[in-house]
Amino acid sequence: MITAGLDLGSTYVKAVVLKDKRRVGYAVLPTGNDHVKASRVVLEKALEMASIEVGDVEYIVSTGYGRRVTPLAHENISEITANARGVRWLGRKLGVRTIIDIGGQDTKVISLDENGKIANFAMNDKCAAGTGRFLEVLAHVLEIPLDEMGPLSLKSQNPVDITTTCLVFAKTEIARMIFKGHRKEDVVAGIHRSVARRLTAMARRVGVKEVVFFDGGPARNIGMVRALEEELGVKLYIPELPQIVTATGAALIAMEKLEERS
Repeated sequence: MITAGLDLGSTYVKAVVLKDKRRVGYAVLPTGNDHVKASRVVLEKALEMASIEVGDVEYIVSTGYGRRVTPLAHENISEITANARGVRWLGRKLGVRTIIDIGGQDTKVISLDENGKIANFAMNDKCAAGTGRFLEVLAHVLEIPLDEMGPLSLKSQNPVDITTTCLVFAKTEIARMIFKGHRKEDVVAGIHRSVARRLTAMARRVGVKEVVFFDGGPARNIGMVRALEEELGVKLYIPELPQIVTATGAALIAMEKLEERS
């Protein structure tokens, strides 16, 4: 059986191809301004890696911000459902109880019960604070590549205190700090701490139990990981490819749909 999962986020689109519950292809691309085109291109890239023709894909499930837009999917599901399913599969030997997922435009904390089922969750999709977009915009203000934020923040000896969580005001506050002579590594470390505090507050409302699984693009940021571990007081598990966890969950659910039909 061959299935695919599409995670159509606001900033990146991700595709995962499974063959008999083995991941054989994946791709991650910027979304751009056309979700329909982006979904087609990212699926083509994943299928190219898998050496599989699009006509051989038996079922496709979409999720994410643009899940209802793409004509490729046979059905769409929520990110919460897809993310939890992907984590249960990728972390099946770990006993994951809490999931923290930072997306481009939202953040999610999901609590799982002993059987890996969703017990509770919280989601921030009304404010940019704490999201991947928040980090991206502030990296632009600081004039540093997004991928360099993590290593740079680890050099900090005196992280600044970011007093606002509003993106608009944070941009002004950070520009003022640079003007006053604060080192960029201290500002970046302060940004990570600010995001980590916000996420920790949300996580504690849901309930934090180990193992804590961290996914989404910012999970590749070592500075963000370090700040979140310090605020939570726990060690985080980071998957090898944190950006494609939700797409993996969508592909797994597509596989289960086929099995039900059989």
